[in-house]
Parts: sequence; C-alpha cells; structure tokens
Amino acid sequence: MFFLYQLFTNLIILISPLLIIIRILKKKEDKERFLEKFSISKKNRKKGNLIWFHCASIGETMSIIPILSYYEKNKKIKNILLTTTTISSYNVIKKYKFKKLTHQFYPLDHTIIVSKFLDHWKPDIAIFLESEIWPNMYKILKTKKVDLILLNARLTKKTFARWSMFESFARQVLSSIKIAYPQNKDTKKYLKKFQVNKIKLLGNLKYIESKINFKKHDSKKLNKIIKNNKIWLAASTHPGEEIIAAKTHILLKKKIDNIVTIIIPRHVERVGEINKQIKRLNLSTFLHSSKNKLLKKIDIYIVDTFGETKLFYRKTPTVFLGKSITATGGQNPLEAARYGAKILHGPHVGNFKDIYKLLKSLKISNQVGKIEQIINNITFKKNSNKSKKIHNFGNAIFKKTIYELNQKINDEI
Repeated sequence: MFFLYQLFTNLIILISPLLIIIRILKKKEDKERFLEKFSISKKNRKKGNLIWFHCASIGETMSIIPILSYYEKNKKIKNILLTTTTISSYNVIKKYKFKKLTHQFYPLDHTIIVSKFLDHWKPDIAIFLESEIWPNMYKILKTKKVDLILLNARLTKKTFARWSMFESFARQVLSSIKIAYPQNKDTKKYLKKFQVNKIKLLGNLKYIESKINFKKHDSKKLNKIIKNNKIWLAASTHPGEEIIAAKTHILLKKKIDNIVTIIIPRHVERVGEINKQIKRLNLSTFLHSSKNKLLKKIDIYIVDTFGETKLFYRKTPTVFLGKSITATGGQNPLEAARYGAKILHGPHVGNFKDIYKLLKSLKISNQVGKIEQIINNITFKKNSNKSKKIHNFGNAIFKKTIYELNQKINDEI
C-alpha cells in the first residue's frame, strides 16, 4: 500500500506547481513562502534542542497556545518549531510574538521533501495535533528515531471508516506513534482498533483557556458600539449563514431599533462577497478594519481581521457558531462559552458533539434552525457563573497534558 501511496504523492508533486499557482491566486497560499512546502526554507535551525508541534489550521493552533506559552517560558526548551498548513493559522500565531518559536508551512508528504525537512530542522520530538496523519512523515520519523506524539487525537466515525478500508496500511502508519492522547472516547476506541501502541485519554485541549493577551485592534470602536446599541454575534460563519444572520437582523430591528449584528466569517477572504450580499438586503455595513470614526446607523458590523474573535466573545452575550446550518461539522464553541455567552448552533455539529453535549447539560447552548428560533433564543445578558465550570475543567486538562508532555520531552532533550 505504501507503494501506491508513493505513486499518488509523485503525481501530486508533478501537478503541485499548478495547484500552488491556483492557491496563490485564491489567496490561500503565501506567494513569498510557498517554497517551504517543498522544504526550501529561508530560516536556519538555531542551536539547542527543538520541540516540533504540527497543526493543520486555526482551531488546532489556538488549542495549543497555552502549551506553546508554557514552553516559551520553560528554560529547558531552547527552540520551538510550529508548522501549519494554512495562511490563516500563521496570521493568528504571529500576533503572539513568541521569541523561541519559528513558524514554517508544513511540507508536502513526499519522501524526498519530508527527509529534507527533517534533516534541516532535526527535531528532538514531534507532536502532531488531532487528525494530522501523514504516512511518509510518520514512516521517516520512525526511521530517524524521532518520537512521535499524537496530541488531542481526533478520528471521526467517517474518518475511521475511510481508514478501515485500508486497515493494514492504517495499522502500519499508526504504528509510528509512540503515544496517542485522544480527545474523546470514540477516538480512543478507533485507535485501539488500529492497534496504536499506547493510548491515554486526557481530555480535549480546546477546553483550555489561553490567557495570553496581545494588543487589541481598536477596542474603543467596539466599546462605543456596545455603549449605544444592543449586539449579538454570528461567528465562524460559512456561505449562506451570513444571510441568515442578516435576515435575523431585519426581523430583530422591527422590535429593537438600536440592534447591531456582528459577523465574523470563518474565512476573511470572503468579506468582499459577504458585504455585497448584505448590502443587497438594504442593510448598512461597517468593516472592523475601517478607519472611519462615524459609527452611527450601522446594521451589520463585519470583522475582516485575523485573530480578534476573543475580543468579540468577551463583549457579546449571544453567539451563533457557524458551519452548523448551511455547512456541516460545526465550530468550537468553548471560547465564547468561557466568557459567559449563550451559544446558538445549527443541527450539524458532529465534530464537536461531546462539547455541545456538555454545554447543553449546563444550559449554555441551544440548537436553532430557523430564523424565528434564533430570535427567540437571543439574550443581551451574559451568564458568567456557568462558565466557571468550563474554566475548572480546562485547567485540569492543561495540568495533566503538561505533566505528560514534560515526561516525554525530558526523555528526548
């Protein structure tokens, strides 16, 4: 099976220049740094030990900010390498200005490229997040005797079924993992079926709160809007969900004249398209990045910047989480819930079903589908008492995770 996978990766390499060009045009690739995906880096490895974390995108990156912060302060750790696959995740991480951390885009999973990457960075340990399973990288890490940890591991029922079609191959790939820390019981069960060497359930890292604060973008502007209006937020929205939020606003405005709806799209590059769609509904819009100081008669406030979602969660009593009505899978609701917000979501939240189950039991979240249901569930008052349980839960997971990682890292550095 590895032979067929090699043929597949060879094909990807052949067509990769075209794919990269298309992605650059769509602003999904960094035109200055795309060569990093071929293990051509402008940065050198610094002296001293190096721990390597790999995340796919924003969600996984945000979940390890508290862990990165811990190792940033740990004097035993000299260098941290963080790889991600998306521009959006880099735009978030660079705001934290970690001194020990070097960011690179994750290389294509081809044996030559992967070997070059590992020869250049020489990690002492590799810590991969969630569902980041790459056959060639895993195989070569094992060959080079670099311990591999799968942290906050997540396998959905669909992913498990897909890997099960190639069960012997899956077992071969996953045998490279020294230890896996699944985020839920379902993943633990799936990993056991693939005979992963060692598995230990710690809990979901997404419960852990990041206590790092970077300079906020024009918070006075937001405070002024809050002072003079009632607000609610639609966050991590996908195509179609912005229109639902806008139509909800139209009906809300019949009852509440000073209502402002805030929209934070999951993909900022869609802001131009979203702005046009909303204006067709005869609603006034305002972009968060705008330098215009006139904040009167705003209907829809669109956040068009990276990494500032937390600022809005702090201020907003009701948050609708996207990718749950017109798209499937859902988005992580914990950050908003930590700040005492009431959480609204559509029916499609399969990727976070355990989290939503907990929030429902705490009476923090409600499922909605129709605009009328959204309106009936919007509140303008926060409830911070219920969020304390999430804080305590997250702190316990953080302590257990750091204890486990320290044992494994200390063995390697």
